[in-house]
Amino acid sequence: MADVKAKRARRTRRHHSITRKISGSTERPRLVVFRSLKGIYAQVVDDSVGRTLVSAGTNSKELKDLPKGTKTAAAGAVGALLAQKALAAGIKKISFDRAGYKFHGRVKALADAARKAGLEF
Repeated sequence: MADVKAKRARRTRRHHSITRKISGSTERPRLVVFRSLKGIYAQVVDDSVGRTLVSAGTNSKELKDLPKGTKTAAAGAVGALLAQKALAAGIKKISFDRAGYKFHGRVKALADAARKAGLEF
């Protein structure tokens, strides 16, 4: 149990370190990723006003009809959905905040799908 708490504390420390350097603005909001054991969630945040502009996750209504597959495939679907919602809201450029997670696997799949759908990082 102590290992899990230490691992979570290290990720939180990395996330705060990254957030100090990356800040979302009105012209370039921040895309934040949260990865749990069962799903992945992402939101586009404008830090200047402290508001979430767009969000998507594996529990989104639009993804209910998604066929069962791997968590990486679900992350790609979340990235594509988030990009679609962001473009509809008039957001084209974002800064990516991986929230202390390594940039591989599900986080990378989400980012690649968002890029492919039209967001500029």
